[in-house]
Amino acid sequence: MLMTTTAKPLKQPHSISGERGNWLINLVVRIQPAWWPALLLFSDLLLIFAAFLLSYWVRYQLQWFRAVDPANQTDFVTYLPFSVALVAILFLSFNFSGVYRQRRDRGWLEEVYSIATATTLGVVTLIILNLIFGELSYSRLIFLYAAVFVILLLGGSRAAIYMLRGYLRARGVAVQRVVLVGAGDVGRMVMRNIAARPNLGYRLIGFLDDNPTKNSTDIGRFKALGPLENFEQVLLTYPVDEAIICLPWQSHRTVARLLHQCEQSGVRAHIVPDLFQLTKNQMRVEDLNGVPLISTREVSIAGWNLIFKRVLDLVIVSVGSLFALPIGLLIILAIRLDSSGPVIYSQTRVGKNGKPFAIYKFRSMVTDAEERRDELAALNEATGPLFKVRDDPRRTRVGRLLRRFSLDELPQLINVFRGEMSLIGPRPNLPEEVAQYKEWHHKRLSVSPGMTGLWQVSGRSDLTFDEMVLLDIYYAENWSLGMDLGILLMTGPRVLFAKGAY
Repeated sequence: MLMTTTAKPLKQPHSISGERGNWLINLVVRIQPAWWPALLLFSDLLLIFAAFLLSYWVRYQLQWFRAVDPANQTDFVTYLPFSVALVAILFLSFNFSGVYRQRRDRGWLEEVYSIATATTLGVVTLIILNLIFGELSYSRLIFLYAAVFVILLLGGSRAAIYMLRGYLRARGVAVQRVVLVGAGDVGRMVMRNIAARPNLGYRLIGFLDDNPTKNSTDIGRFKALGPLENFEQVLLTYPVDEAIICLPWQSHRTVARLLHQCEQSGVRAHIVPDLFQLTKNQMRVEDLNGVPLISTREVSIAGWNLIFKRVLDLVIVSVGSLFALPIGLLIILAIRLDSSGPVIYSQTRVGKNGKPFAIYKFRSMVTDAEERRDELAALNEATGPLFKVRDDPRRTRVGRLLRRFSLDELPQLINVFRGEMSLIGPRPNLPEEVAQYKEWHHKRLSVSPGMTGLWQVSGRSDLTFDEMVLLDIYYAENWSLGMDLGILLMTGPRVLFAKGAY
């Protein structure tokens, strides 16, 4: 039986009216959502025609790779039917190949791959038609150029669309506002995915749960909205587009009631199946003569994945050390000239599976910094068990520069080489900080700590501790080599611009 608690007052929804003063946002919000597919199709057809025009210019004007015999010089008007045919063929090819099939989790590379595959099919079809019905004097190379330029132009347009979409969603435009029902393990799994994948276009307003501890405690920026009996009031108070229901299977009557309330309010409802609280990454589905067999498999980074990750760490550390060494020598000299004390200091941190280890850093603070920490307790700007002070008076002059660009962490390459850390992973906390973890926080300790990680490239010190943990656990559950490479590529700009670092 579900527990009942007194409904708590609800906060007013966040307004983004100030953001809409931007001319770009004003322009986008005036366009009807139903128009976007037609606008995308129209722009694609224009770009395909432009690609053919560009291929003609390269072939007959620039004459790359192979000169054109003057006797075979041809006006563009002669190729005009082919350009129209290419537009028509690619229109059909794109539709049959699923280029315009909408899917929230489709990335840019996947979409460009679909475009490239459909374009290759369309251009090959056009070449065959030309061989059957055309003249031999027509250049075959122009069709190859056309395929390349179509992929480049449409790939560039998709990149621009993804950037625009990200810009708008970061400002609350073109997002689906979601309320989460259930803040247990499955509910937090949904939170992790929403926090880690802002490109999916979901903005979590808050969550409800009948557990009195959970329904009164915010998780980062995700607001606790009270017990399930508040659900109808939430739908009336907040601009909710969708509801995601993450309740255990025993609560089927409650789920039916919530679905009815969603239907009455015009809110789209989703139900997350509570099958042993497993995600697709945690299940292996086999077949026994037509009978599906579901078994669990290892989550996190283990087996061959662990070997690949370790090899990547060693290769990058070996190459990176060649560049880090001269920078490190300059830092050592600067620290020596700036203040007295050791250049490198070690500190006990908690690593994988709760195992303590000594982490190495360039000293960025005065030598008695630890003893003075209690004096600055009132200035702590971090949430949860962390301790962060933006203008920490304990920092040295050189230390301010080191901390701003994360150069104080270069000695941790030694920790990575020794296998105590990885290049990518959750940041290791102090033992006294780990002692303050909530039960669900401990899952971030299931993988090796890292010099950088998903939360660092998502907001660094601007995120709350709970949000950091959500992103760390998402990383542990969804690790891939591509994710690590993506985080490494994003780390450079984040460090260079020092966003959220102090």
